[in-house]
Amino acid sequence: MIIMKKILFIITFFATVAGMAFRTAEPLPIGSKMPKAGLKMMSVSGKEISIQQVMKDKGVLVMFSCNTCPYVIKNQQRTNAICDYAQKLNVGVILLNSNEGQRNDDDAYPKMKKYAASQKYNWNYVIDKNSEVANAFGARRTPECFLFDKDGTLVYHGAIDDSPTDPASIHRQHLKEAINQLAEGKEITVKESRSVGCGIKRI
Repeated sequence: MIIMKKILFIITFFATVAGMAFRTAEPLPIGSKMPKAGLKMMSVSGKEISIQQVMKDKGVLVMFSCNTCPYVIKNQQRTNAICDYAQKLNVGVILLNSNEGQRNDDDAYPKMKKYAASQKYNWNYVIDKNSEVANAFGARRTPECFLFDKDGTLVYHGAIDDSPTDPASIHRQHLKEAINQLAEGKEITVKESRSVGCGIKRI
C-alpha cells in the first residue's frame, strides 16, 4: 500500500510538472506593446528577419500559421487575400510557424519553403524557434492573428473573420475591418474575436 501511494504521488507530481511546462501564457491584452519585436527569425527567403523590420507605415500583421493544420489549409485563400490586402494598405505582414513539436517533420524548414512557394507567398514566412514568439504573445492556434499599429501597440487579436469553418457563412471580416480602421486612423470597433484552428505544437 505504501509503495502504491509513492507511485501515485510520483505520477501525480510529474503530471503536474508536465502540465505547468506546457501551459500557455494568456494572450497579449489589447493595448500591449509588441514583445520580441527585434528577434531575428529565419525566413523561407533564406534571410533572418524580425517583426520590427517587416513593419510598414501603418503597422504590421503577425499571423501564426503552419503547413499542416486543416484550418490553415482550408482558409488559405482567405489568408492570402487578407495578407495581400494588408500590404496594399501599407501594413506589413509576417507569418510565423511556431510548431516546434513538428520541426523535424511536416513543419520542417524545407517543407515550409515548398508550401510558401506553392501558395505564392509575397511576404515573410519564418521559423519561430522554440515557439519563443508564440509564447511571448500567448498565441495558441493556427491561424491566429495579431494586428499592431505603427507604434507596435496591439489593436486587434483573433480570427480573420466570423466563420472560419464556412466561407459562405461569413457575416463580418473582422481582420479586414480592423486593417481598414487602422489605415484610416480610426478606433478599432471589434478589437478581439475567437480564433478557431489547430493548437500550436510546442516542444
